[in-house]
Amino acid sequence: MSTSIAFIGGGNMASSLIGGLISSSEQTASILVAEPNAEQREQLALQFNVQTTGDNNQTLKADVVVLAVKPQLLQVVCRALSDTLQQSDKQPLFISIAAGVRSADIDRWLGGNQAIVRCMPNTPSLLQTGATGLYANQHVDDSQKTLAENILRAVGITLWVNKEAELDAVTAVSGSGPAYFFLLMEAMQRAGIKLGLEAETAEKLVLQTALGAALMADNSDVDVATLRARVTSKGGTTEQAIKSFQNAHFEKLVENALKAANERSQSLADELSKDPS
Repeated sequence: MSTSIAFIGGGNMASSLIGGLISSSEQTASILVAEPNAEQREQLALQFNVQTTGDNNQTLKADVVVLAVKPQLLQVVCRALSDTLQQSDKQPLFISIAAGVRSADIDRWLGGNQAIVRCMPNTPSLLQTGATGLYANQHVDDSQKTLAENILRAVGITLWVNKEAELDAVTAVSGSGPAYFFLLMEAMQRAGIKLGLEAETAEKLVLQTALGAALMADNSDVDVATLRARVTSKGGTTEQAIKSFQNAHFEKLVENALKAANERSQSLADELSKDPS
């Protein structure tokens, strides 16, 4: 018997997870999506052949409920589920992919004593090449942890953290990380154009180089520092570029950027935890 999975929210990340689950042979009959927008419900049903509903409470019949709404909406959504959940004999596993909302707050809004796995996926999950950090609260058992991991693995790699606070660091490194690489690629493209390349040529060279470097690092048996050293010949062009980066304190710049993202993740969680006045 397949595990029944329900999604509250049918946006991009939910669609990515549904697509990944289906491609990994998950039975579509076991997937339900609760989405307030009728047009979006119809699109999801046509695209994935899954069941849809406009009633979030219907999801509580599933084994797993994936909370895939915007962080600012999560408190309202969870509080609306609380009464039905507390009166039900069935207690699903909740998986939250809402950035910045702590598991203790989700648990409180749901009425307490709920099994919750909080996740921090990133946007490459839309192409099944994501990286997701996961944290389980004390009510999650080993079988539920495996279940959560299998669901998120449908869109990329999964890594567990032991302390929920570490998800702020996950957010800083991989959650926001794609934007850092986009910024570097953008800067390299502009520099290439200034050096005389056509815009299309600069773009293609940068994108393929970024892809190739990531694949080399992922498939290598040595760390990225060693890979960098191997392509940095003494007195060569790469060495001059690396020296320029280092003279501009590139590593400290990156450290400060990730620290700023980590601190903002913490402050967002504080803001989202507040009850309505």
